[in-house]
Amino acid sequence: MSIFIFVLDTNKRPLTPCKPSVAHKLLTAGKAAVFRRFPFTIILKKAVTATIESISLKLDPGSKTTGIALLQGEKVIFGAELTHRGQAIKASLDSRRTLRRGRRNRHTRYRQARF
Repeated sequence: MSIFIFVLDTNKRPLTPCKPSVAHKLLTAGKAAVFRRFPFTIILKKAVTATIESISLKLDPGSKTTGIALLQGEKVIFGAELTHRGQAIKASLDSRRTLRRGRRNRHTRYRQARF
């Protein structure tokens, strides 16, 4: 999977993503600045007139993780995985239930108040 860098114009409108080498050249020449670290996005310092190619969002829903991809034609621009919290929530509820049952079944003697 190839990695692309998101590019914004001076008015914060998205442009066509570029390769990291092009982004590095723009940053070292002072023609762009870092806008965001994740996802890595640069913003151009000079106004540019450019047409944008359409980018489509693809989702792959799963039971434990969901795959997210941004495609531009056949090129994968960005890919990510979203991990669902369903199993973590169930595990914490089970842990809470076992602790509660342990307290109920402990049968400790009554302790007098100390004051």
